[in-house]
Amino acid sequence: MMMTNRQRPHELLEQLPAVRGRYEPQAPIARYTWFRAGGPAEIFFRPADVTDLANFLAGKPADVPVTVLGVGSNMLVRDGGIPGVVVRLGRPFSTIRVEGTQIHAGAMALDYNVAKAARDASIAGFEFLAGIPGTIGGGLRMNAGAYGRELKDIVTQVMALTPQGDIKSLTPADWTPRYRGCGVPTDWIFTGCTMEGVWGNSAEIGRAMDLVQEAREETQPIRTRTGGSTYKNPNGQKAWELIDRAGCRGLRLGNAQVSEKHCNFLVNLGGATAADIEGLGEEVRRRVREATGVELEWELERIGVAAECTP
Repeated sequence: MMMTNRQRPHELLEQLPAVRGRYEPQAPIARYTWFRAGGPAEIFFRPADVTDLANFLAGKPADVPVTVLGVGSNMLVRDGGIPGVVVRLGRPFSTIRVEGTQIHAGAMALDYNVAKAARDASIAGFEFLAGIPGTIGGGLRMNAGAYGRELKDIVTQVMALTPQGDIKSLTPADWTPRYRGCGVPTDWIFTGCTMEGVWGNSAEIGRAMDLVQEAREETQPIRTRTGGSTYKNPNGQKAWELIDRAGCRGLRLGNAQVSEKHCNFLVNLGGATAADIEGLGEEVRRRVREATGVELEWELERIGVAAECTP
C-alpha cells in the first residue's frame, strides 16, 4: 500500500504510547540511507534509550509494524515508504566500552569506530571491522564479515529486545549466526553486544586496519551513492565474477548503474528512484541466471512498499 492519506500517520500517532524520545509523522528518510533514495516513514521514532524503546514496544498496538534503520549502508527503501513505525537508534545506542580484551558496543556503534577503539586499547581481532561500512546492530543481523573474518568470530554475548519489549541476553548458540544471517527472529531489535579479542600491538593493529581500508578503497565504489554488496556469494563462487561474466558491468536502468569498479555494487548516479535500483538488480539476477544457471540471492535489504502508479 502507498501512504496517500495524509491523516493516517496522525491517526496512528494517537495509538502509540507516550515516550521520552520523539515521534515524527511522514518523515523523509532517504537522507539516512547510502543510496539517498526512497519514500518516507509513516512514523519516525528516535527512542531516548533502551528503556524508552522497550516501553514503546510493550505499549504499541501489536499490529503496528516496526522497522529498525541504522546508517542505511546495505539497505534500499522503496519509493512508497515504510508503513508503521521506523525506529532510528541514536547516540545512547552508540556507546563503546573497553574492559580488558572485551569490547561492549551499542547497536548504533559504527563498525569502524569499534575497530579504532580496539586499536587504541591494543586489542587484536577487530581489524576486519574497518572494512565494513555499517553499525554493530546491522552487523549482528547479517553476521557481517570482510577479509576472511565475521562477527561470529568475536561476539560472545548479544543483547536484544523482543516485540513485546522484553530484554534478552543471547549466547552465540542463541544468536546462531550463519553466512550473512542469523537465527534471531527478524522482529527482535538488537541493542548491543560484547566482543572478545586478544592482546596485540597497537601499531601493528593500525597497519592492518590501514591495509583493509586501502584494499576497500581500491576495489569498491565507496565514494558513490551505493548500498554495499548487492548479492550474497553463491557457494564456491564470487557474485561479482558471475555478474561480469553475464555482461552486466556498467549496465544502467534510469540513473541506476552496476558499478564499473566492482560489479556486485549498484550505484545511484543521481536522481535514481528505488524502483530503478531494484529493477536493475532484478535484471542483473535474470541475466546471470540465463548466462550461468546461478540464482543470485539478494544481500541488500529491500524494505517498504512500492510507489503507486498514477494513471
